[in-house]
Amino acid sequence: MIRLGIGAEHKKKLVLYSIGGNALSDPSKAKDLQDNEALKLVMQDVLDLLEAGFNIILTHGNGPQVGDLLSMEENNANNSRARTDLSTWVAATQGMIGHELSLELDSLLDIKSRPERTAVVLTRVRVDENDSAFANPTKPVGPILDKSMILDSWDVKLTERGLRRVVASPKPVEVLDLDLISKLVELGAVVICGGGGGIPISIKESWSGIPSVIDKDRFSSLLAVSLGVDVFITSTAIDQIEIGFGTDKSEKLSLIDIKTATEYLEDGEFPEGSMGPKVEAMISASSSLPESKILLCSPGNALRTLRGETGTRIITNS
Repeated sequence: MIRLGIGAEHKKKLVLYSIGGNALSDPSKAKDLQDNEALKLVMQDVLDLLEAGFNIILTHGNGPQVGDLLSMEENNANNSRARTDLSTWVAATQGMIGHELSLELDSLLDIKSRPERTAVVLTRVRVDENDSAFANPTKPVGPILDKSMILDSWDVKLTERGLRRVVASPKPVEVLDLDLISKLVELGAVVICGGGGGIPISIKESWSGIPSVIDKDRFSSLLAVSLGVDVFITSTAIDQIEIGFGTDKSEKLSLIDIKTATEYLEDGEFPEGSMGPKVEAMISASSSLPESKILLCSPGNALRTLRGETGTRIITNS
């Protein structure tokens, strides 16, 4: 399999493990009710994969966190618009969450006497500033809202969990730090990168941040394809892809082919603000990496999903 970038031929098989933002902070819960059970399970997945002989890249969401920071600034500015560009808050949350993940994982690696260490990469991603997403904000950020919390300057939509603020979410075009990420993998680091889908960048005469939030799953798929990973795991709150969600005809799927998944996606089975981007990202990765394993599972089930015991796998043909 051909991998792009510096250090193209890694000695070990490569896993890209995408951590859901809500596994780090559930927008439906008050801050004092948060626990770290999901994070502990994610860390166990990482250790299991390392012990199974894989190199690992971790990506993660930031929707609740970036929304919190943005709201905090706007509220402190007497309900005016934020003065800090949204892309800068994406960078801030990349550093914050990456730091916490790095501390947690390096501590566990020490306890297990493993040789690996983490590397956190502030990841820039090129987007098209003419992307139609800027005219139709869909990406949920921040907590669940009641009407008293909403500012006039916000775009708000009703999601599966309740009212949430939404921002523009353009599609990622190019991972600008791809060669650096590849080189760190070659050196044996557990690379934590692409937080919140990466920092959206426009490149003309110079590089500049674009106020938006790239979907983490779409970014993760692009990175997986760009590096030619052997395994792409989307870790989320549910254990399998489900059709007919919330109805008496609901069905969990352990295996689904690209054609069927695309039909379900086009029929609206997977909402745009939640499962839609995950399924789309998995379809895209499977189309480009037909020999790789493209999987979805809940935290703590990575190895069981690799063995086909749980989770969902998308394949090229039925």
